[in-house]
Order: sequence, then structure tokens, then C-alpha cells
Amino acid sequence: MAKKAKLQEEKPEKQKETTVEFLASLAGVLVTGLFIITFILQAFEIPSASMEKTLLIGDHVFVNRVQFAPKTKWIGPIAPYGQIHFRDIVVFLSVDPRTPDLYIVKRIMGLPGDRIHLRDGVVYRNGERLDEPYVTLPQDSTLYNPYDPYRDNFPAVPPGEQPNVTTDWKLTMQSHVENGDIVVPPNSYFGMGDNRDVSLDSRYWGFIPKENIIGRPMFIYWSFETPEDQYQQREFSQRIGFLAHTIIHFFDETRWKRTLKAVH
Repeated sequence: MAKKAKLQEEKPEKQKETTVEFLASLAGVLVTGLFIITFILQAFEIPSASMEKTLLIGDHVFVNRVQFAPKTKWIGPIAPYGQIHFRDIVVFLSVDPRTPDLYIVKRIMGLPGDRIHLRDGVVYRNGERLDEPYVTLPQDSTLYNPYDPYRDNFPAVPPGEQPNVTTDWKLTMQSHVENGDIVVPPNSYFGMGDNRDVSLDSRYWGFIPKENIIGRPMFIYWSFETPEDQYQQREFSQRIGFLAHTIIHFFDETRWKRTLKAVH
């Protein structure tokens, strides 16, 4: 017993972490987090109902920035690269000259070489009618727009005086039409919103260049009930008012069931 007690007494005590060591560990964590947020993940907020009900106004998502980026040797093992696939949801820099700095979220409906057309609102890809369970139907949408021949029978019906169609797309669209289909050119994609009746997408401003694609939304990290016009408000007082509203109603207006929901 005495020998055992002696051994216990001789066991060295665990040294406490010094302040310098603590700060060094904290700095390492912060640098790692900053690296991930800067180069791998980026936070985005959904400002419109064009992807309803897959993504709602007020959903906050983390986007994988490197999945579709040009491949490099140093980051591949950390975040594997992948090709853009049919029906992927992507974030990209707007190609609409009216909103040049805006980030947009759409679903990829056409890959390079694909032939796309709509008939009575139904999408046909390479001659095949698509089954799209994720699409918001008119009776499910809070923003349903009445029948629109151009929108629902693209590209058979010319844009005419459609105010939402860009001038450049009106001039170039017909050069991509073959036998009633719009043909997606190389290094480009055809994107559409899941809420088809209100989505301003490739039908209105053309193809998404590959270099404009930022990444793929991974999951919703927070969702808050937000009025549709909130993102159109520019006055400082309006923003402060909504910030106060968010603080007061954080718990009762947060959509808790959407927290950490994967985006598909």
C-alpha cells in the first residue's frame, strides 16, 4: 500500500494551459473558420419566391463554393470537385444587365447540348416530358400569375413586348432555336426556378455561363419569416426596423423545422 501511494505521489501533475497557448489555439480555430467561410462555404440569403417551396424567402443557406470551381491540386482532397448535373440547384452571378451584381439561385434544367421547350407550362428535355415533384403548382403558390403564352410555351411563342425579357435575349434567342427547342450552347446552362409562374429565369435573360456559377447550396442554417418586399427596402430606417423586428420575434418567427434542412 505504501509503495502504491508513493507512485501516485510521484505522478506529474498536468500542466495548465497558459494564456499565450490559449490565445494561439483560439487563433488557430478562427483562422480555420475564416478559411472555410472565405474559400469553401459562403452564406447566402434567399430574397425572392422564385424557388418556392424548395427555398423560401428568408431562408439562409450555406453554399459550397469549390464544388464547381476549376480544379486545383491543393484543395481537392478537402472539398472534392464535381460536375454540374441536371436538376442541380446552383448559386450564380446574374447575367441580367439590369441586376449585374446580384446572386441568383435556380435549378439547372438544361446542360450543354440539351434541347429544351415548354408546352402549357410542362418542361420537355430532349423530347422527354419531365416529372417534377419539386415544382410549385399554381394552386400552391401565393404569387400565382395567370396564363402567359410566352412563359408557358417557351420558345414557340416570341417574346414580343414582354417587359421582363432582356433586350439582348430578344435579339439572340432565335439563333439558339432548332425545331421548336432552345439548344443549350457549350459551357452554358439553362436555369429555371421551381416556382415557375413567378420565376425570372433563362426564359427571360438567357443561358447561365459556367464561369458565373458560384456553387451549390448545401443546407439551410436558419430560416426566418420575412416579407417579400423586405429585400427591396433601401432606407436605413426600414432596415433598422426589420432588425428590431427580427430580434423581438426571433423565437416565434424562426422556421425551426427548416433549420439544418438539406437543399435538394
